[in-house]
Amino acid sequence: MAQTTQVKAFGTEAADQDLREMTIVRREVTASDVEIDILYCGVCHSDLHTARNDWGGSMYPVVPGHEIIGRVTKVGDAVSKYKIGDLVGVGCLVDSCRTCESCQKDLEQYCLNGSVGTYNGKDKFLGGHTFGGYSEKVVVDENYVLRVPENLDIKAVAPLLCAGITTWSPLKHWNAGPGSKVAVIGLGGLGHMAIKLAKGLGAEVTLFSRSTNKIEDAKKLGADTVVISTDPDQMKSVAGKFDLIIDTVPYDHDVNPYVTTLSVSGTLVLVGYIGKMATALNTVPMIMGRKAVAASVIGGIKETQEMLDFCGEHNIVSDVEMITMQNINEAYERMLKSDVKYRFVIDMASLKK
Repeated sequence: MAQTTQVKAFGTEAADQDLREMTIVRREVTASDVEIDILYCGVCHSDLHTARNDWGGSMYPVVPGHEIIGRVTKVGDAVSKYKIGDLVGVGCLVDSCRTCESCQKDLEQYCLNGSVGTYNGKDKFLGGHTFGGYSEKVVVDENYVLRVPENLDIKAVAPLLCAGITTWSPLKHWNAGPGSKVAVIGLGGLGHMAIKLAKGLGAEVTLFSRSTNKIEDAKKLGADTVVISTDPDQMKSVAGKFDLIIDTVPYDHDVNPYVTTLSVSGTLVLVGYIGKMATALNTVPMIMGRKAVAASVIGGIKETQEMLDFCGEHNIVSDVEMITMQNINEAYERMLKSDVKYRFVIDMASLKK
């Protein structure tokens, strides 16, 4: 068993309980580990779903948080990539098997033997399960740590490690760039990053929204056009237009109206909703244009580093609202009402008080 140290954290003991301060155990650094003093941690819908066991399988106590930014405070004897003082990040993964076909292709998020989540994953060092970034510090193998460009506003970098990579990965996989027409469904934490990144890559960007009050915000973020999806005439005007649609809507919804707006060989990628969809997919518009409905989750370590470097070069970060650790329960309630533009980030200095 690895040596351990006690750390202050915020978590919950049960699905129906608020998050509160607690003490957790972290391992001391092993040869390949990096210890990180956590400065900022983003708040993701997955945090809330895991805390409340919405997807089943949550192991308690749950300490959420997988959008971690901090500085290196200790390194193991064999660490070569990082040194004390480096600005680093940790996203949704802290380990994977490293040997399967997916891992060999830098697709650790699709590890065939099961990747290890930053929280609620299997802890091979201490037994039990992993604890996330709502804590003072974290210890992670150097191969799952990311270098953060120092020129960026670091508190606004945190959501790039989940919301950013979740939208970047499909944009890159389906070759978004100059000359391509990309649409984004939904303007929240994921949607606003999809717009910024697609625009940064040089694509023509459209937002699909149900409400006209998003138009101004979308254009400020970089959208060229906004299509009101509840307006049949507007939807008809973009039939057959888009090479790629990034669907960020986090609840069950009908994707059929959007499929008709795909160009020949176009793809709609689901990144927001997890689960069974109530409305059946109509394959007629799909077969009449080789159109696809696909899905994607986060990205591998190499791809996430490439995204961070790109964001450093183009000065792209999330739009964030800062909160204290003690206000997390209120933030969860606001997040359920989409009452945030566009991502909460915890100032972890508040936990030390």
